Amino acid sequence: MLADPAFRSSLVTFLAFAVFIVPTTFVISLGAALLVARTRVMQSFFRSVFFLPTACSYVVAALIWKMSIFSGIRSGLANGVLGWFGIDSIPWLSLADPPWYWLVIVTARLWLQVGFYMILFLAGIQRISPTLYEAAAIDGAEGWKVFRHITLPQLRATSTAVLLLLLINAFQAFDEFYNILSTFGTYPPYARPPLVYLYYTALGSGQDFGHGSAGAVILTLIIAVIAVAQGRILRLGDRGE
Repeated sequence: MLADPAFRSSLVTFLAFAVFIVPTTFVISLGAALLVARTRVMQSFFRSVFFLPTACSYVVAALIWKMSIFSGIRSGLANGVLGWFGIDSIPWLSLADPPWYWLVIVTARLWLQVGFYMILFLAGIQRISPTLYEAAAIDGAEGWKVFRHITLPQLRATSTAVLLLLLINAFQAFDEFYNILSTFGTYPPYARPPLVYLYYTALGSGQDFGHGSAGAVILTLIIAVIAVAQGRILRLGDRGE
């Protein structure tokens, strides 16, 4: 499997996906949590609105993104909006350059998971003692200084858990790629993450269960190594965290 260029290409696809989706989800989730935490009116409502997409199936969301929003025809929502500004329709799901399908996949994943991680950050923010902010206000600190020196350090344990979950979920990307790009059957390497590759290897026409199992073991080991390394780097589990 390690000598298979298609498998290595699928790992590169994962890296490209993870490099964008992990920090983007982290920042948007944290920002949404901070905004909701500062809201004094209808906080429960906004918390529910952000979290609601989490209850949606990845398959359903992928099909909505593919058939309604980014359908690639002028009647699709995205191209309909572009048409109002006189912009020609964009073939969102075409595998040719530019790779617009990445925007479709990434936005679907963001819509599905931002609310879940926002709730985790919101729980961490609510655990921070108000006396820390009161002391900062007495010292004249506000805005970015308060966030940098109080909020962010107090969220270190939550941030570590969120980053770890985001990375594992990125490795497990399957539904978006499979359902959004399923029109094209077998995928070129640059549009196929590891799980999609293993699916076609083990359950495709060749039904190579040996290589499929070997790839699954390799993927599990990679996730385990990255998880342990990330926990060590961020000192997950230290006392007082």
